Amino acid sequence: MHSYLRAIGFSNVKNQLELDDLIEHILTNPTQNKMVFSDVNAIFAEISMEFADNMGLALRGEYDTEGKFRLESYYPYFFGDTLSTREEILFNKKVDYTGFTGMCDDLRIGVSLIFYLQNVLEYMSVDQKSTKLNNFLDVNLAALSMDGKVLLGIEKQENRKENGMYETKHRTQLIAEARRGNQDAIDSLTIDDIDLYAMITKRSKTEDLYSIVESSFVPYGSESDNYSIIGNIVECRSMKNSMTEEEICWMLVECNDLMFPVIINRKDLQGEPAVGRRFKGVIWMQGSVGFSEI
Repeated sequence: MHSYLRAIGFSNVKNQLELDDLIEHILTNPTQNKMVFSDVNAIFAEISMEFADNMGLALRGEYDTEGKFRLESYYPYFFGDTLSTREEILFNKKVDYTGFTGMCDDLRIGVSLIFYLQNVLEYMSVDQKSTKLNNFLDVNLAALSMDGKVLLGIEKQENRKENGMYETKHRTQLIAEARRGNQDAIDSLTIDDIDLYAMITKRSKTEDLYSIVESSFVPYGSESDNYSIIGNIVECRSMKNSMTEEEICWMLVECNDLMFPVIINRKDLQGEPAVGRRFKGVIWMQGSVGFSEI
C-alpha cells in the first residue's frame, strides 16, 4: 500500500481489496494512456487517472503479447506548473521496478536535490535516442505530504529582505567558487558557518527556534527523495478529490529560495494555511523534466 495515497484524497483505501478496486477503476476509466517500446521490445505503459487538476494516480507496467496490461507499480502524483530550478540532471534507475530519480546540485539549498521522476516515458524515449543527457534542463518540482503544520511567519523589514537576498546570492557564489577549489571561498564559508552557529546558540537561549530559522530543507529518513522542510506559503487554495470528495490543501511554498507546490490532505494538516504563514512538514519530492529541450 503506497503511504502517500492519502495525500491525494484516498485516506479511505486501507486494504488490498479496496486498492484493487481503485486500480480496476483507473484501468477502466483512464485519463491518459502513454506507451513506449522498452529495451526488450516490450511495450511499457503508464495509465493514469486525474482526480483533480494535475493530481491523480498512475499505473505503470507492460502489455504482454496478448495485449493484456501487467501492473508493475503505481504512484500518486501531482504535477507542478512552476519552474523550480534549471540544472544538470543525473538520472538513477530504481532497483526493484521501472522508475527513476533525478538528482541535481542546486546551490540554494546546500544539498543534492533528489526527486522522483514523473515523466518516465519521455525519459525512456529520449534515452533510447541519445545517451547524453547532461544538458541543463528545466525542472518543475511538486511535493506530496502526509504530515504538516502551519507556523506563523516571521515579520521582516524591507531593508532586511533586501539584505537577505544579497546574502543568499553572495553565499551561492561562494559555494560555486568553493566547488571549483577556490580556497578563499572555502575559508569564507567556514567562517560564516562558525558565526552562524554562534548566533543560533546565543539566540536559542531566549528565543523560539522557529523564530530564528525562517526556512529549512533537510533530507529525511531512508528514502532519498523525502525531505523535512519549513517554507513560506506564497499562495494557497483548496481542492477536492472528485471521487472521494476529500479536501486537499494546495500551497505554493518558498523554501531556501526554491519554489514548488505542496499538496496535503486537510485531515493531515494542523492549522489554517494562509499567505505569509509557513508550512512545516515531511514531503515526498516529485518532478517533471523538460526533455523537449534536448
